[in-house]
Amino acid sequence: MLYDFRHPDFADVILQDQQLRTVGTGYEFTEGPAWHPEEGHLTFSDIAGNTMYRWRPGDAAPAVFRQASNKANGNTYDAQGRLLTCEHATSRVVRLEADGSLSVLASHHGDLELNSPNDIIVGSDGAIWFTDPLPGRKPFFGVPRDQHLDFQGVWRLAPEGGPPEPILTDFELPNGLCFSPDERVLYVNDTPKGHIRRFDVAAEGTLSGGEVFALLKGEGEGMPDGLKTDVDGRVWCTGPGGVHVFSPDGVPLGVIRLPEKTANFTWGGPDRKTLFTTSSTSVYQLRVAVAGNHLF
Repeated sequence: MLYDFRHPDFADVILQDQQLRTVGTGYEFTEGPAWHPEEGHLTFSDIAGNTMYRWRPGDAAPAVFRQASNKANGNTYDAQGRLLTCEHATSRVVRLEADGSLSVLASHHGDLELNSPNDIIVGSDGAIWFTDPLPGRKPFFGVPRDQHLDFQGVWRLAPEGGPPEPILTDFELPNGLCFSPDERVLYVNDTPKGHIRRFDVAAEGTLSGGEVFALLKGEGEGMPDGLKTDVDGRVWCTGPGGVHVFSPDGVPLGVIRLPEKTANFTWGGPDRKTLFTTSSTSVYQLRVAVAGNHLF
């Protein structure tokens, strides 16, 4: 069964006549899918495989894009279409420039290394937000090494540049994050606690609130990780069994069930209605009824 209905409105989200298709398989642990809307390609990371891949519709299989990737995890694009990547092995946030070079945007807080930047988004004002938990300092997902900071937080890089600023520090393990379509709300999930929190965003980027928006419950492998909104403000998050969908007010609508533990997802295609999931050893695609919130 591909769909687990929890509310009748889930019918507005899915296309029940569509089949799950495999984009690529045979990886160690896939993550960080990002669709480039102008160039029409999907980039994703194989964290443990230390490689990033790129796929275009019509390709028989994804091709190697960057190797070694410093155990890259999350990826996104800024308004100029530049790829931003979180590197587990180096504790850095980097940007791919037009000439192919990498610029380091964040790596330290004072003299202390960041933990291991994980997931990343860019606001319409150019500010960059990212989570910084510990998995990249552990085996398989990163390089084993001691923690320098005494917290796992959410960080912001101001549009004008400068060092990263810790914005939220009261998480056990912050993981996925995303804005509402109007960017007035920031959602961040806490993986061990199994929930998504909701913050109001002020014009200058300060946050208030932080109440629990939703709990991720169900059967199957998976936990709160990848997190995004669609154009209507629904909140999508990986969790037990696959990708969970919530209404803008936190009502659980249903779950798209996947055959493997799924860490992340994004939308792509010309209409942003193709859901791409990074599901452990594989990447899948599925047509859905709603478009994902745009990156730029």
